[in-house]
Amino acid sequence: MIDRFPIARQPLAWKSVGAVAAGAALMLLLTINRYDYHRDELYFRIVGAHPKWGYVDQPPFTPLMVRLCIDVFGDTVWAIRIPGVLFVAGAAILLALVAREAGGGALAQTLAAAGVWTTFPLVAGHITITAAPDLVMWLLVILCLMRALLHDRPRYFLPAGLFAGLALYNKHLVILLLLTVVAGLLVVGPRRALLSKWLWAGAAIAVVVGLPNLLYQIANDFPQITMANALAENKGADARIMLVPMQLLWLGPLFVPVWVAGIVTLLRRPELRPVRALAVAYPLMLVLLFVVAGQPYYSFGLLAALFAIGAVPTARWVVRGGARPWLLGAGTVVNCGVAVVSSLPVLPIDVVGGTPIPAINQGVSDQIGWPRYVAQIKAVYDDLPAEDKPRTVLLTGNYGEAGSLDRYGKPLGLPDVYSGHNELWYLGRPPESATVVVLVSQGDPTRSPAFGSCVEKAKLDNGYGVDNEEQRARVFVCRDRKGTWAELWPGFQHFD
Repeated sequence: MIDRFPIARQPLAWKSVGAVAAGAALMLLLTINRYDYHRDELYFRIVGAHPKWGYVDQPPFTPLMVRLCIDVFGDTVWAIRIPGVLFVAGAAILLALVAREAGGGALAQTLAAAGVWTTFPLVAGHITITAAPDLVMWLLVILCLMRALLHDRPRYFLPAGLFAGLALYNKHLVILLLLTVVAGLLVVGPRRALLSKWLWAGAAIAVVVGLPNLLYQIANDFPQITMANALAENKGADARIMLVPMQLLWLGPLFVPVWVAGIVTLLRRPELRPVRALAVAYPLMLVLLFVVAGQPYYSFGLLAALFAIGAVPTARWVVRGGARPWLLGAGTVVNCGVAVVSSLPVLPIDVVGGTPIPAINQGVSDQIGWPRYVAQIKAVYDDLPAEDKPRTVLLTGNYGEAGSLDRYGKPLGLPDVYSGHNELWYLGRPPESATVVVLVSQGDPTRSPAFGSCVEKAKLDNGYGVDNEEQRARVFVCRDRKGTWAELWPGFQHFD
């Protein structure tokens, strides 16, 4: 048996927590329409138009959410970013609730909620990517686990299983959380929780709710494993190198002592012994990510929860007086201010290229230049002989380029665009009548086995001095196809 030291939950500080959540939402709304689409948003815009139970690189939730937003609000940048605003506001409240479960009062809850004013949540809230809904689902699972274990209310394992099952429709990363928490329970206890009928019932709920995901994976030869292997091969070395440094940057360097305090307080304070498995789960997750070459941000949901728990001892430290409230206040303002400037498009677009921000935050650089890129590709297409245009297609090596051409090219009269990148390969190959290809590639297609000739016609330039992937792309006109598209199309498939 584990000795229990009941934690008296403080009232939820609705006013201060609500102000933090509303402020973050307002900041996201003020910047929602600045710059342009992110490459992932352009990708989701295409694949979301083809509803499926899953895609080769991810489950269906985020692409279908993007499609729903377009259908309801229109085909605009701001329309598909509305959910991110809501997810970040919800994450602020959930972080406050996690701090409350750990015994935190108003100050601790408010500080915990301020965790959304940091680099990763702001990026995930501004750009419509899978990270924002994943953060909310992880925090819901963790909150339910804390209530089940801290207060001996095992029925909370049931909603934990429900949220875990629902999370599988967005990303499969919640499995990492469940595995490492179970490992933490085995290492530091309470092990008897693993024998609870409620825990196993929650696990069954997760399996049943997420079953369509599993069936999709089985029916399609486990594409997520294929994608994970491709990521490990293409980006694994960088992921391992940056794994630990990025843990120090996601919430900002000045907030590192807070989440470290969360780990320490879980391991030391008797009243938190039932959930100290969370402290063990975090390093276990980092080890697992290092082994499988997972991306550094995969651990953020758990890191955010540790930050919220660490807000409790931090608040106790502050109320001792002296210069401590000023230190916390100044540190929070500086930390969050830097995060806003580096994560959101607050600087003018013609200024940001002269700063280190695009190099630091690829999310910023990948929102710049799309209409200009499309205009440059259109100029190449317009130069084609009139007799060639009916048998010309666009082909890209990157889903961002394909997405921008799909969004901006059609109103300009450009032909259909195809790509072998990730899910786009499965949407179909060019028609056999397409004998001329305007190819956008970062490689050198002149040695391609698919075409007899490829002539370079342009090098893409966003005009703002921002280095993103398209700045390394060139536009070619390729002819003399060596075989049918049915024969050649498998060679264009690639994942990353």
